[in-house]
Amino acid sequence: MDWAHPNQQGKQGSSAMPIVTVQQGPRDAELKRELVRRVTDAFVDAYRIPPETVQVWIHEVPADSWGAAGTLTADK
Repeated sequence: MDWAHPNQQGKQGSSAMPIVTVQQGPRDAELKRELVRRVTDAFVDAYRIPPETVQVWIHEVPADSWGAAGTLTADK
């Protein structure tokens, strides 16, 4: 499989490494594994890059540390 992105105009192995940041409430490890796999697959398909170049960072925020619509999430 050719990993060069079509817009790289012949450049192989661009040094740009996509980093995807997901901010969410706590989830179990199995759900996070699936998320990382799917996000990685999406970048591999869209950018035609090797999966080793994709980083997915998951930042979990406890329910008592964020809110929406004027209400702390822990209070819902």
